[in-house]
Amino acid sequence: MRNAGDRAAPALRFGLHYLPQTADAEDSVAAWQRAESLGLEWCSVHDGMRSSEGPDAPSLHGLSLLPLLAARTTTVRCGILVVGVTYQSPAVLAKAAATIDHVSQGRLDLGFGAAGFALEHEWLGLGFPETGTRLDMVDEALQVMRTLWTVPRADFEGRHFRLADAPMSPKPLQPRLPVWIGGGGEKRTLRAVAQYADGWNYVLVEQDVYRRKAAALDRHCHRFGRDPREIRRQVLVDAVLGETVADALDRLPPAKGLEKNTDHWPRVPRLVGTPGELIDLLSPYLDLGVTDFVLIGQPPFDERTLGLFAREVAPALRACRGEGGRG
Repeated sequence: MRNAGDRAAPALRFGLHYLPQTADAEDSVAAWQRAESLGLEWCSVHDGMRSSEGPDAPSLHGLSLLPLLAARTTTVRCGILVVGVTYQSPAVLAKAAATIDHVSQGRLDLGFGAAGFALEHEWLGLGFPETGTRLDMVDEALQVMRTLWTVPRADFEGRHFRLADAPMSPKPLQPRLPVWIGGGGEKRTLRAVAQYADGWNYVLVEQDVYRRKAAALDRHCHRFGRDPREIRRQVLVDAVLGETVADALDRLPPAKGLEKNTDHWPRVPRLVGTPGELIDLLSPYLDLGVTDFVLIGQPPFDERTLGLFAREVAPALRACRGEGGRG
């Protein structure tokens, strides 16, 4: 399915993005541990300050929960999707990320973005600048964090952030801590991905839409002299799987969470069906450059779907890429 020019593309990864839509931290721990035991390579947590089910529904703070999840796992990459630039200073976030990288023994992947929910900022008393300003802040914040992670003493003078002979020790364990940027803005967001990031996180959209955005990212990479294949490309997948369609329909939970239109993200279509149907849906995205397929999960934990995703969907897609057969 891949052509010869794509042989240097990174190997596929599969994972779980589990929303902390509960006050029970052990629920998230159990989901991450099960994903790891199934051989998935990635787990991540949501960093929104509220539940997608409403302002009064319980939802743990992702950045605070992440060290626990990192400490209770051993092999999966430990991600967060995505920390908004408005939530705290980039210097504080850089320190937190370096600490979590140590807790995880060098497994942190930091998702970062411009934030997008104005009402949440109003609730919490946070400033919410216009979109262009927030994107400018993202550019500066990424420079601040990279500088703090790499030099003994950091100086930075920007419009929004500044450092003055700032120390940071210890540095992250990883020589280059991977940063992911979430979003699909073709002019500014994808430019920032090409300039600063190691991964691009987005949702599963129609093939033509994804193709257009991937091409925009490639163009930005060429402008900055980067090989587009240096950047991992991740899509979030919403699915309820069963051995039969009837089995999946019987376990279909009420529509909630990322199935709805949320802030600045498109609708995530939910597939309710068999692993074969999900394989058919996802396989064309291999030729569009996707390297990471991540299943969305939330309480109550759907172990059946996760198991079928890991045991049937992942091996089949790896086979499409010549990386091995079904497991």
